Amino acid sequence: MSLKFVDPPNGPSPATSYRHLAVVPAGRRLLVLAGQIGNLSDGTIVEGLEAQYEQALININTIVASEGGTSEDIARVTVFLVEKPDRPGFHREVGKKHFPSGPPAMSWVYVAGLFRPDVKVEIEAIAAVP
Repeated sequence: MSLKFVDPPNGPSPATSYRHLAVVPAGRRLLVLAGQIGNLSDGTIVEGLEAQYEQALININTIVASEGGTSEDIARVTVFLVEKPDRPGFHREVGKKHFPSGPPAMSWVYVAGLFRPDVKVEIEAIAAVP
């Protein structure tokens, strides 16, 4: 059985492209990923907030795939940003590419800084794979 994403009818509509609730069925293995940044496999950090956001999602999907999962198995992500994006709504465009079946439960948090000044985005994720 796959994850079930729900926006309860008696609750508020999502403010943007995310879902309020991810229901994990019995028998799934829970994957709790460390925060991922916009770095390539050689350690190079890509430039710019939007590029780092997309690379962090690529990294998350790669890690989930290493355990036999797909983007459909990602239940929740928390995005930490040190600055506002230049293009409003860029995350919807990138999200459709990396979450083609629809977005997971999601939160965005602006922070004063991350562990290095060149890191502009860090994303934590929780997945549940068969």
